[in-house]
Formats: sequence, C-alpha cells, structure tokens
Amino acid sequence: MPRDTDPPTGGHPPRDPERAGSPDPSEPPALRAPAVPVDVPEEPSRGYRAVFAVVEFRAVFAAHLLSLLGVVVSELALTVLVYDLTDSPLLSALTFALGMLPYLVGGTLFAGIADRYPARRVLVTCDLICAACVAVMVLPGTPVAGLLLLRCLVAAVSPVFTGTRTAALTDILGEGDLFVLGRSLLRIVSQSALLAGFGVGGLLLTVVSPRGAITITVATFLCSAALLRLGTRDRPARTTGKGGGTLLGESLAGARLVLGHRRIRALLLLFWLPPMFVVAPEALAAPYADEIGVGSAALGLLMCAMPVGSIAAELYTGAALSPRTRSRVVLPLAGAGLLPLVLYGFRPPVALAAVALVLAGAGSAYVIGLDQWFVEAVPDELRGRAMTVLTAGLMTLQGVGMALAGLAAEFFPVHQVVAGAGAVGTLCLLVLVAEARRTAPAHRIRTEVRDGADQHMTSG
Repeated sequence: MPRDTDPPTGGHPPRDPERAGSPDPSEPPALRAPAVPVDVPEEPSRGYRAVFAVVEFRAVFAAHLLSLLGVVVSELALTVLVYDLTDSPLLSALTFALGMLPYLVGGTLFAGIADRYPARRVLVTCDLICAACVAVMVLPGTPVAGLLLLRCLVAAVSPVFTGTRTAALTDILGEGDLFVLGRSLLRIVSQSALLAGFGVGGLLLTVVSPRGAITITVATFLCSAALLRLGTRDRPARTTGKGGGTLLGESLAGARLVLGHRRIRALLLLFWLPPMFVVAPEALAAPYADEIGVGSAALGLLMCAMPVGSIAAELYTGAALSPRTRSRVVLPLAGAGLLPLVLYGFRPPVALAAVALVLAGAGSAYVIGLDQWFVEAVPDELRGRAMTVLTAGLMTLQGVGMALAGLAAEFFPVHQVVAGAGAVGTLCLLVLVAEARRTAPAHRIRTEVRDGADQHMTSG
C-alpha cells in the first residue's frame, strides 16, 4: 500500500520553448521543442510557507499525511496478521515485498488514466478502491491468498494515484518554484512517516489486534478521498481520449514516448538509479548489525540514519537555496551521493556507519532541482503518464536493488556488498551525469559557464 514519493489559480504558465533542449529529428513531434537561448535570472526561493498559502495544496498535503500514516501502520499490521495466520516468515516477508512489485504493472499498463480522466476524479476513485480493498482485508473470513491479492491490487493502484497527484500539482502550484517545494514537502512527509509510522504501529499493535489496526487505514483512505473531493478544483483531463485508442494503448504509447526521448530518459535514470543502490545498507542493516556484533538499539540507529539525513538536507535545500543554486547542485550531488557507502568497505563501527548513512541520505537533496528539470522537459499532455512511469520505475528498481543486495550478501560479506553498491553505483552515475550534461538545454549550459566565470573573477 505504499505511496510515493506539489499558481493557486490552477492556470498553466506559458511553456518555455527552450526547455526541452535542441530538437532531435528522430523524436516524436509532441516532444520536440525549438532551442531559443534565454537567460535564466536569479530569483530567491519563496520558501515552504508560500506553498502552504495555497489552499488546494493544504488539502492535498493533509490527504497525503492521513493516508500515508494509515498505510504505514496497516503494512506493519498486515505483515503481522499474515505471520499469525501462517506461521511462515516467507509469506510475512512476501506481504511486505508485494507493496513494491505491482508498481511496474500498474505504472505501465494503467498510466494513461492519469492523462485521460480529470485528476480529481482519478485521485478520489483510487482512494475509494484502496478503502474497499482494505475493508475486505479486515473481514475475518478473508484467506491469506485473498490478503496477498488485495495487497497487490492496492499497490497497482498506487503509481496511478501518485503520478496523477504529481501532475496535478503543476495545475495547483504552477511549474516553477512552488511545484518543486510542494513535491519536496510530500517527500519529507513520506520519509517522516516511515520513521514515525512503524513506531506508532508497533505501539498500536500492543493495544488492538492486527485487523483492528488495518481498519484504521479504511478511515484514512476515506478521509483522504473526502479532502481531495472537497478541497481541490475539478479540472478537465489533459487529453480527450477521443483518438480512438484504448487505455492500454495510450498507456504503452506514453511509456514509449517518455522512455524514447533522450533527455527525459536521462532524467528518469537520475531519479531511479541512486535509490536502487542506496537501499543496500537498509536492506542489509540487520545482517550488518549481526556481522559487527551489535544489538537491536544499534540496528534502529542504522535504520533511522539515512531518512534523517535525507529530511535534513531536503529541508535545508528547499528553504535556504535559490532555484538556480538547486539546479547547479543536481549533477554534483547525484554523482557523489553514493560515495559515503564506500566507507563500509572498512567495516566501520555503528557510529561511523551511521555517519556514512546520514551523508548518503543527504545526497538525495539533488532531487529538488531534478524535479524542476523533469517538469520542464515533459509536455503537459504527457505529464500524468510521465509521472506515473517515474513512480513505477522508482519503486520497482528499489525492490530490485534490495533483492540484488540480499543475493550478493549470500556470497560476499555484508560490508563488502554495501561498499560495492556505493562504488558501482557511483561509476554508473558518473556516466549518467555525463549524459545529462550532453542533453541539457542550451541556456542551462550557458548559465553554468557564466556562473563558473563569475566565481573565477571573484576569487581572483
């Protein structure tokens, strides 16, 4: 049941014809844009407070917070329930893993929904489907196979919900700084919910049964649906769907357009690859704690360190840095963000390992600037599908990363696996950073050169 992961008037600002870079004649017409050099003026960040001033965003934020806390609690409760019913650690672990695996199916086959129907209708319907699935989970007669199937269905709906909501944020907040900060706030809430939700869920399970805890999620999904229905405007769909194509055809065509565009593909990989490698220390936290001979308290520190670094860095980047500075640090942070994991090669004690994880988490702050690049590169009529594909790939590759880390740990010491993930990931990202530079719009390259010259003159 995981979910990702956003001007008040809802109008679309004029699209900058420069932002997709130089036109490529091999690209579909919908993704071509002429490269007209423009200067990008420096402007201060408007700050998170400006995002909360938008009434519609407050409704989206509250809905996200409610459903996310309920989801985290119910994930823990469902895992415990399946274990109680089966006494099988494998099925219990599979229950948790099923929250990621269906993302690829839902995000690929149903992505067209995000653009074909009005965003508010899609979001409310997704919440109601999830509430119905969870309500059936609560029934005492639901078999384990039914619980797992319902878990898969909710997970398949999640990328459509997240992609639609992200695209809708450009309607609510515009395509500039407010959108970037809105996305940042939703990510911060997601990270914080992981820290708080499992603790709350553990305490809750000492008071109520697993089914009782799962019942809470029904209420949170219904409240989320009500907030989105009553607190956001009803806007038309991005595409009319009158071209005669099927939903499946539109979904697959959108995925082909997104993945076939060189610039957008490079940006997607910048979103996907760092999380794929950075999950290694989290997936192997328990084996590493066992390897260095520490207890459960140290394990908790290792599990919390990376989210703490991520939240702190994102808050600082969003609040203190200007949009131009955020853009300039995207590639350096993406390229170097996994290097702290190489410290694991020395088999560090808990304190040093936690420092490495905090630094690796802080490296994820590059995503704030990357959000702006992505929304600039994707045409409005394709945005819902692009955001859905982004979410599906992100969750799927994190699951793949966890599985690969676990497989590698069967043959190599845990500390070497984590260090290897940092080293191999850094090499992959250096190649990807070079590709992102090659596909950058002309104005972005020229701005970076000018900024570098200014720094040189200042230092001289």
